Amino acid sequence: MNTAIIQVYMKQLVVILLIFHFHLTENVQGQEIAVLKYGGGGDWYANPTGLPNLIKFCNQQLRTTLDPKPQTVEVGSPNIYQFPFVHMTGHGNIFFSAEEAANLRTYLLAGGFLHIDDNYGMEPYLRKELAKVFPDKELTELGADHPIFREQFQFPNGLPKIHEHDGKRPQAFGIFEQNRLILLFTFESDLGDGWEDPEVHNDPQEVRLKALQMGANIISYAFKS
Repeated sequence: MNTAIIQVYMKQLVVILLIFHFHLTENVQGQEIAVLKYGGGGDWYANPTGLPNLIKFCNQQLRTTLDPKPQTVEVGSPNIYQFPFVHMTGHGNIFFSAEEAANLRTYLLAGGFLHIDDNYGMEPYLRKELAKVFPDKELTELGADHPIFREQFQFPNGLPKIHEHDGKRPQAFGIFEQNRLILLFTFESDLGDGWEDPEVHNDPQEVRLKALQMGANIISYAFKS
């Protein structure tokens, strides 16, 4: 059996095992989540206090037992398969190699979930790179009636506006596989800024609470999907 055939079989086996792993657990207990490290020069490390604060909020309000310290994982790393939920953010350029795009695609199709939160300025670069990951899929805007907006906390108008930036309306976009939301892109909302420590952006408590509640909805939905 030649090397190419063996590689195909191994990839198929990985997908089967990952599907089993991700869906074996029905709730968010004892799981780790990660921040996605990508190339291109963008600040993938933005909002350093944001995700830890969201995890703390989920553990307190939803009684999850997420590891309080999020990990870091690179796009092309096989370690990405350890994390049912991966978060991505930044302000600037993004670049995926062909190998990284393929690895991310396999991860998502196998049951993983990626939340991308535009911290302002990443959207044009992101769209270009997502075309490498899913050349046959497009981002689709989620309506306010999507279940993710009422998973744990109610957002009847859809994605909340946390920071103004250009004053555009907040939008949530998704990529689906067989009606399963596998990737969520939140745009013109800046949830991650709202998750950060209060003194970082001086957001009012009610704004921070909306950001944390929406983040909790995303995590809860991702682990149930």
